[in-house]
Amino acid sequence: MVAAPLFPYITLPELPLVPRGFFGDFPSVPISIKPFGALVATGVYLGAYLTLRRARRLGLDEKVMSSFIAWVVGIGFVGGHVLDEVFYYPERLMSDPLSLLRLWDGLSSFGGFTGAFIGMLIWRARYRVPVLPYADNVMAMLPVGWAFGRTGCATAHDHPGVLSESWLAVRYPGGARFDLGLLEMLLTIPLMLAFLWLAKKPRPWGFFAGIACVAYAPIRFALDFLRERDAVPGDLHGAIDPRYFYLTPAQWECFALLGLGLFLLRHVHRSVAAGGGFERPLVPEALKLAALPSGSKT
Repeated sequence: MVAAPLFPYITLPELPLVPRGFFGDFPSVPISIKPFGALVATGVYLGAYLTLRRARRLGLDEKVMSSFIAWVVGIGFVGGHVLDEVFYYPERLMSDPLSLLRLWDGLSSFGGFTGAFIGMLIWRARYRVPVLPYADNVMAMLPVGWAFGRTGCATAHDHPGVLSESWLAVRYPGGARFDLGLLEMLLTIPLMLAFLWLAKKPRPWGFFAGIACVAYAPIRFALDFLRERDAVPGDLHGAIDPRYFYLTPAQWECFALLGLGLFLLRHVHRSVAAGGGFERPLVPEALKLAALPSGSKT
C-alpha cells in the first residue's frame, strides 16, 4: 500500500489592524498581524527569555547579555527583510521602494543570519570585548526560536518544494509537494531538545555555535535541492529561489556556515585541551556602570 501525503494545506487568517487607505492614501497596503510574524515574534521572545535565564545561571551579566541580544536580533531582523526584498522580490522593490521599510512583510533566514552577524560585529566594535561567550549562549537557545520561526513558514507555505506523493508532502492546491518550512521545522525539533538537555550544564564557549552551524549547513544544503523551480499554482507567498551555477544563494552560504562551524569546534577543542574554554566574559566598560547592582561602587 502506497502512503498518501499526510499533511493538509492549512492557512491561518490574518488579524487586520488598519485597513488599506484608512488615513486617505495611507497605508497603501493593509496593516495586519500575520500568523508568520506572530510565530516568529513568539520564537524571538521565548528564545531571548531562555537565553537570559541561562545567562543568569552561568553567571553572565544579564544587562550585557540583553544588550548583545538587542543588537543581534534588531539588525538581524532588518537584514532578514532587506535581503529578502532585494533577492526574492526585486520587481516589488523597484515598483515600491518603501517595501524595504515594511519589516513585518517577509524575512529571509540567511539574510537574518547575515544581519545578526553584522550586528555582532558592530557590538564587538563598540564595546571592544570578546563576543564568543555571549554569542554561544544565544546559540544554545536558538533552536527554540528557530522551531517557532519555521512553524510560521509552514503556515505561510512560503518554501514550496517539488511535487511528491511522499507521506511527508503537503497537499498544496494543484498537487501534493514538499513544504520545506515544515520539513525544516520537523528536523529542528530534535536539535532543540538536544540543546535544551546539553544546556543544563556549562559548555566551552563556542560549543553550541559550532554544533549549530555544522548541523544546519548540510541539512539546509540538502533541503534546497527539493525547492520548486517554477511558480506554484495557488501559492501566493512562495518565492522561487534563483540558481547560481545550479545552487541557490542559501546553498552557497552553507559552505561558509559549515566552515565557521568547523572553525569554532576546532577552537573549542584547542581551548579545552589548553585547560580553558570556560573563562568568565568581560563586562564592557561602557556597560559596566549599568551592569552594577543598585548601591554598588567601583
